Amino acid sequence: QVQLVESGGGLVQPGGSLRLSCVVSGSIFSISAMGWYRQAPGKQRELVAAISSAGNTNYADSVTGRFTISRDNAKNTVYLQMNSLKPEDTAVYYCNPYKGRTWYSTPYDYWGQGTQVTVSS
Repeated sequence: QVQLVESGGGLVQPGGSLRLSCVVSGSIFSISAMGWYRQAPGKQRELVAAISSAGNTNYADSVTGRFTISRDNAKNTVYLQMNSLKPEDTAVYYCNPYKGRTWYSTPYDYWGQGTQVTVSS
């Protein structure tokens, strides 16, 4: 059984920063790629960033240069550092593991409660 607990969201002004965390229970973390997703009201969930088990990263065009994904295998935690936030970044953010070591593998269907990020002045 895999459980995911996201945290770190909140209300921030445009141009501000937030750091999201996702703690993953279970033994799959160190051998799985991880992804951060977001879902805005009325929109489909989208992949924002992914990190392989080896630490290689991949980003959606909309966040490249502003967001940084990282992981700490000793803490079973994946992070998303978000800088230069924009109102269009407002969404619920979720993490999810992949079945393999890279984001080319199939993602699991494990979802936590998510963490709300609101960017507004």
